[in-house]
Amino acid sequence: MTATSGPGISLMAEFVGLGYYTEIPAVIFDIQRVGPSTGLPTRTMQGDVLSTYYLSHGDKSHVLLFPCSMTECYSMAIDAFELAEKLQTPVFVMSDLDLGMNNWVSDPFPYPDRPISRGKVLDAKAIEERGGFARYRDVDGDGIPYRTLPGTNHPLAAYFTRGSGHTDRATYSERPEDYVAIMDRLARKHDTARTLAPAPALSGGGKAPVGILAFGSSHWGVIEARDVLRAEGIETDYLRLRSLPFAPEVLDWVRSHERVYVVEQNRDAQMKSLLTIELGADSGRLRSILHYNGLPLDAQTVVEGVELGEVKL
Repeated sequence: MTATSGPGISLMAEFVGLGYYTEIPAVIFDIQRVGPSTGLPTRTMQGDVLSTYYLSHGDKSHVLLFPCSMTECYSMAIDAFELAEKLQTPVFVMSDLDLGMNNWVSDPFPYPDRPISRGKVLDAKAIEERGGFARYRDVDGDGIPYRTLPGTNHPLAAYFTRGSGHTDRATYSERPEDYVAIMDRLARKHDTARTLAPAPALSGGGKAPVGILAFGSSHWGVIEARDVLRAEGIETDYLRLRSLPFAPEVLDWVRSHERVYVVEQNRDAQMKSLLTIELGADSGRLRSILHYNGLPLDAQTVVEGVELGEVKL
């Protein structure tokens, strides 16, 4: 595990691609701050969503978790380690400077009640029973292969980890069919991640025409804004996104509302763009509420964004 901010994430791009392609678990905390460049180094932002999700060159996308509080920074660290082990891939926890540098009141963190799952790990007995294994072969159809840990005491336990083209047995290959097979399997594994990563948190009865979608520390401004809007006669449903890739129910939730206001702390509507790219969500249904001055999101920004959007209908 390591922690950094946006510039450090950028410097890690090549190694993150290596971890994705060779399928090595890692946990990386991104304490997002204002950019680009030095930007406002002591101010908060949610500006690394797109760049981190697609970090490194070539075809790939990563697992991102979005904590909204100190408690979730702790609990999602545990989630991230387990997901990294199960999925055999780098996992990012997308915190921000509001969470990372400001003072927060929190209840005591609960101690884990079970050990972290290491996922599909073969010991010497399992290898003997199988007569060996192929490191990058999809046996179960979920895109996740089996692996061994260094030091496993069996003559067939070793494999070569390479960042270049390889077969499902980890041998070198530049054959087009081998590369396509590996990349298609990695895409299946990413789809499996949709069902394993933390599910979105839903609030409201699900019948309001207006939905608000937000993530991370924006949560606190949104819940206050919903109270203000309710007092003004505007009922809203709320989906707090807790991870990428999008869980299957996110698109259903978006489609169940006439309008969805996507609240995010960046200039370029990065999460709204991902909703359109990844889910094919109707861009006419999605409206942006953007806050990127470096200060934590306030409720009034959300209230005014929804009010303005409703007036323009």
